[in-house]
Amino acid sequence: MKKIILIVAGGIFLCLGIIGIVLPVLPTTPFILLAAGCFMRSSRRLYAWLTDHRILGPYIDNWCRFHAVTKKSKLISIILLWTVMLGTIIFGVSVLWLRLMLLCVALAVTIHLLLLKTLTPEMLERKIETREPSGQN
Repeated sequence: MKKIILIVAGGIFLCLGIIGIVLPVLPTTPFILLAAGCFMRSSRRLYAWLTDHRILGPYIDNWCRFHAVTKKSKLISIILLWTVMLGTIIFGVSVLWLRLMLLCVALAVTIHLLLLKTLTPEMLERKIETREPSGQN
C-alpha cells in the first residue's frame, strides 16, 4: 500500500513540476526532486526513467550533486515569472491590495531564485571527471 501511495504521490509531484516549467509561479525543481524521492522509494523503473530523462534528469543530477541550478534556468524562470506576474497585475487584477501582494510574491520568488547556487563550468567538469567509464558497473 505504501508503494502505491508513493507512486501516486510521485506522479502528482511530477505533473506539478512539469506544469511549473511553463507556469512561473509554480516551482519546477522542488516538485521534480520530490517525485524522484517518491519513485526512489517505490519504483526502480520510474526512478531510472526520471533520472535518465533527457530534459528532467539533469535538474535532478545537478541538484543532487551540487545543490545548484544553471544560469539559464534562473534567467528563464525570472523572465517568465515577471511576464506572467506583470500581465496579471496590469490586466487581470483590479484590486490594489491584490496587485501589491502579487508584486511582493514576484519579488520574493526572484530573490529566492537569485540566491540559489549557480552551476559553474568547474562543477560540470567535476561531474564529467567523476563519471565511471562506460561498460563498468
